[in-house]
Amino acid sequence: MNRTVWVGFVLLAMAGCESPQQTMDKSQPVAVETAVSRGRFEMSCPEATGQVLSREMVQPAINAPRLGGVERVEYTVGVQGCGKRMTEVVVCAVDGTGCFAAEGKR
Repeated sequence: MNRTVWVGFVLLAMAGCESPQQTMDKSQPVAVETAVSRGRFEMSCPEATGQVLSREMVQPAINAPRLGGVERVEYTVGVQGCGKRMTEVVVCAVDGTGCFAAEGKR
């Protein structure tokens, strides 16, 4: 195989790969907005804001052919405003199908 073709193939393959850091960075704005929206509602505080406290990649509980789950990113987001604070756990599917806020602590 021609060296130029080989280098092009390698670069093309690498372009499709995304690091875990990039994956987490990509869905973080949606995760924060999801947590803040829920926090604003639960705290009755339209000016509440949020910040990511932690995040991690989570592998599917079952990872087998035909039974595999979806890889996801789990964010812990602190939401505060109107003299109140709470944490929300937000889970986002890596495949881009969305995020949801699980029950956090008040």
